[in-house]
Amino acid sequence: MDPFVALADPIRRDLLRALASGPARVVDLAARYPISRPAVSKHLRLLTEAGLATVEDRGRERHYALARPGLAPVRALLDELAGQRPPVPESAFDALDLEVRRTVHERRAGTDAAPGTGRPQEESA
Repeated sequence: MDPFVALADPIRRDLLRALASGPARVVDLAARYPISRPAVSKHLRLLTEAGLATVEDRGRERHYALARPGLAPVRALLDELAGQRPPVPESAFDALDLEVRRTVHERRAGTDAAPGTGRPQEESA
């Protein structure tokens, strides 16, 4: 199973959170959810198939643990997305630069300059 598909389910994500603190038995994990133990076992099986969890049989009990190497594809995607920024062309700031220069020029010319022209306003009779 694809790890991204496995992570799509909120119960499976929560099971991984629980396993991040250490290995756990199915019965202990199932006590945390309002679903049946077989349903929790099925989620754990899918996590194991996705490479996100490991299982070890100890007598009659099954102990699950987080398989951190299985998270590598997820981490790689997140790192890729976090490292990319939207492309900003160099010309994107040309209009801003022009507007800043025009505003500075108008302010230096005086407060009585006509808006947008940089020239003093003419008095009307």
